[in-house]
Amino acid sequence: MLASLAVTAAALALPGGALLAQGHGAGPYTVKETGKRYERLQDAVNAIGGGTGTITIAPGRYADCAVQEAGDVSYVANAPGSVIFDGTICEDKAALVFRGFNASVSGITFQNMNSIYSGNAAGIRQEKGNLTVVQSWFRDSQQGILGNADPSGRVVVDKSTFTNLGTCAYSGGCAHSIYIGEYGLVRVTRSRFERGAGGHYLKSRSAQVQIAGNSFDDSNGRWSNYMIDLPLGATGQITNNWFVQGPDHENHAALIAIAAEGKKNSSDGLVISGNDARLSPKVTWTTLFVADWSGDRLQIGENKLGPGIKRFEKI
Repeated sequence: MLASLAVTAAALALPGGALLAQGHGAGPYTVKETGKRYERLQDAVNAIGGGTGTITIAPGRYADCAVQEAGDVSYVANAPGSVIFDGTICEDKAALVFRGFNASVSGITFQNMNSIYSGNAAGIRQEKGNLTVVQSWFRDSQQGILGNADPSGRVVVDKSTFTNLGTCAYSGGCAHSIYIGEYGLVRVTRSRFERGAGGHYLKSRSAQVQIAGNSFDDSNGRWSNYMIDLPLGATGQITNNWFVQGPDHENHAALIAIAAEGKKNSSDGLVISGNDARLSPKVTWTTLFVADWSGDRLQIGENKLGPGIKRFEKI
């Protein structure tokens, strides 16, 4: 009789709060180096500790989170896009909180990350060390990736998507799709930003940036601000990106802002070229492609700018 019963639930509740899709046996989190499987992500992270390891994650939707205190840990979906972390955050911060040496994330979706207290809940909170994110999706949350300050560290994001992120509804200030503090290097490539819901699409206080080959599509955004904000200035490059400013943009003064909060970092030699920027057909205002508060020698090359977009202005 029992053998003939069909299991109709979409997911099975696990101890520790994870939701596991059917058919994964002992647990969805496997430490590749040992072959051991765990029901809770935190247990898998703790098993690696200060060492180096990879956690592979079975397909499913999970109400789970973890804090990495040390080590070099990779978090990898068994199939890209098949793993969703949904709505659960650790320390009122993020689904994944990193303050170890290295962390890398591949093929994972983060959604519905919200905090009623801070307004800063994120898919990933990077507090220390290096971070690499590849082929992942951040959506419908207050922040996608939020980083603290680590001048010796780097944050690298490639082939990822940021959808319906950001808010300015909380007293602590705005949240953004990506917001990285004073890191040594921030590199964002081949990624898509769309439907911003407040704040900036990409904000970085790092000394060096490499922002290339991305699309910033604000045509269906609301209450969003700058596409790229480098509030303390930065060297490096902003190249070969595609920008559309939409009709519900809250702060439409510029697409790219340099040193709007102070000139802590040099912007000498910052290359801005090969980009394509335009206004959505419903936009009625004019705007700046680059607004610069630094006074440094920016290297603004050839960029394709649509009607209503002025190339540059020193503020």
